[in-house]
Amino acid sequence: MLPWFANDHFPVYLAPMAGVTDVVFRSLCKELGAGVMVTEFVSAEGILQRDDRTRHYTEFDEVQRPLGVQLFGADGRRMGEAARKIMDWKQPDFIDINFGCPVNKVVSKNGGSSLLRQCPLLAEVAREVVKACPIPVTAKMRIGWDEQSINAVEVAKLLEDCGVSAIAVHGRTRAQGYSGRANWDVIAEVAAAVRLPVIGNGDLSSAAEVLQRRHCGVRGVMIGRAAMSNPWIFREVNAALLGAAMPPAPTVEERFTLMRRHCQMEMERSSRPESFVLRAMRSALMNYTRQLRGGKFLRSRFTQLSSMMQFEDILSEHLAHDSANPGYLRESDAGLESLSSLG
Repeated sequence: MLPWFANDHFPVYLAPMAGVTDVVFRSLCKELGAGVMVTEFVSAEGILQRDDRTRHYTEFDEVQRPLGVQLFGADGRRMGEAARKIMDWKQPDFIDINFGCPVNKVVSKNGGSSLLRQCPLLAEVAREVVKACPIPVTAKMRIGWDEQSINAVEVAKLLEDCGVSAIAVHGRTRAQGYSGRANWDVIAEVAAAVRLPVIGNGDLSSAAEVLQRRHCGVRGVMIGRAAMSNPWIFREVNAALLGAAMPPAPTVEERFTLMRRHCQMEMERSSRPESFVLRAMRSALMNYTRQLRGGKFLRSRFTQLSSMMQFEDILSEHLAHDSANPGYLRESDAGLESLSSLG
């Protein structure tokens, strides 16, 4: 058994999200209580070609353990070879196989959720990776390709037979993408059908929702898009699981401090100019504003961000308007703009 499930422990994972869960964001979430980490997905072929950019995605800091590197591909033998190369570079705690990504660039290469339509190939990939790895192998999947072909229970049983150690189930089909609601009834069916730990994923945006879904029989949960705007959700969930008092919601100043720190940490790790790093940070900063009064104003300003001086000016202007105008851009940010669709 994976040690983080021992003694009925209920781990809270940070979901792997392309373009989001890099080393810095994982570090911030770990500080706020995230339990288990998984890297952004990486291509097995990119690993085998020793592509520097692909290898970069596998990097992690020791404090982020337990951590897994997530691989995608459709050739079991080469997936196994890629997993061994990753372990040669830096020993993760587990290898995770991506059977859930819905994006076209992955599906068109027969990776991610496309394998849910090809169970024999999916099983071959899982067997080969398990055979190649001296460390545990886990998998992340969706409940099926579309509503007419929900096969999560069948796939989970196959993965269990192949020696996979745990399965994370996102309660949507590939056809849904990130729309509609996650089907937790199917997740519960998977949890009841296999002996290995099942981690539930989908529409978990509060501690109350995690407590509710815990009764579905899952052994842990995985939080993704909610963490993009509210990484404090991990400390809230941990408190709820322990039956402790709920920590106070982050203040405006706490949010700004985290945003500033995220920018600074990204600049410290990058060899690129400040303007390049901050342009790349625009989306993350806009996500942090989604639970702030006046967030729409901040998002409009962050679309032009290119320096830390400009960042400080934007925040100062926001605070001045907010204190001087009690009705300043009073809005409900929920539903203003949808969060990005991620693999």
